[in-house]
Amino acid sequence: MTFRAFRSVLLALEVSALAATAGADDKIRWLNDWLPAGDKAVIYLAVQEGLFEDAGIEVEINSGRGSSDVVTKLGTGAADMGTGGLSALMQAQAGTEVPVTAVMSIYTKQPDAVFVAESDGIDSLRDLKGKTLATATFSASNVTWPLVLEANGMEPNAVKVLKVDPGAMGPMFATGKVDGTINWITKLPAFEALMNDAGKNIKVLPWSEYGFDGYGLSVFASDRLTQEKPELVAKVLDIYKKALRIAIDDPAKAGAALKAMVPDVDADIAAKEFAASARLIDTGIAERDGLGAFEPELLAETWRWVAKAQDLPEDSLDPETSVTREFIPE
Repeated sequence: MTFRAFRSVLLALEVSALAATAGADDKIRWLNDWLPAGDKAVIYLAVQEGLFEDAGIEVEINSGRGSSDVVTKLGTGAADMGTGGLSALMQAQAGTEVPVTAVMSIYTKQPDAVFVAESDGIDSLRDLKGKTLATATFSASNVTWPLVLEANGMEPNAVKVLKVDPGAMGPMFATGKVDGTINWITKLPAFEALMNDAGKNIKVLPWSEYGFDGYGLSVFASDRLTQEKPELVAKVLDIYKKALRIAIDDPAKAGAALKAMVPDVDADIAAKEFAASARLIDTGIAERDGLGAFEPELLAETWRWVAKAQDLPEDSLDPETSVTREFIPE
């Protein structure tokens, strides 16, 4: 994205993205955890499909700067609902009260992965021994990476990790300056484009295949809203789930909806980004437990990883207090 396009996106965020009619009965201030991209397209699709308008709900869509920012703004009343990583909410709630609750799961698998070149013969985590990976300097994945290695019988220094500017990761990978990158699966389309230009294909090593289990992106709501307007929370989640199913069935529609509200976004790339993120949503876990569910043991496993990564006592949080199943649509 060019600087001019990036600035246009920020301007669009500042004036907000509107949904529904001016005479709507209810209003929701929705906060995504990052800038508009395909993995954030569901809420925009719900708007473009008229689902909020039909329900008499007005939506204001803004973007935060990470999951922790979403938790903070929901907790302080600057937003009502939004998306964020469940680990960020659990970390914030450990040992203290935060008036925010996860009301629906989205990712039933963690998004973290290692991207390597298909031609390099790296088929598993153990094949990375002695290799060099690039990672974004401030990526949350960096905290968990040594624990994933440890869980697979590898020393933390078995793989060299270079912390670099996010914009440098793709070019370094494509030109062979590093053997791979630590990324979220949702970033796969952008990296595939760079590697394809270099005549290479990507192989993905998802951390979820190496024991890193747990819930990722989830829908959060402020406790004020769940207590004062529980019916509204239930309506919004029902709409979000309907839009989620539409997007899973037709990623191109999700990409087009995002572009309709954020013109500088490339609809085709956005569609590919959502398709990549759908691998974390439309899973065997979701099929078993239901889309949006919080299964108790997987919820507990999510917290165990967070506690270990953040060096927190496991008894500093009961993970059940971080979620409610009251509003999850059937």
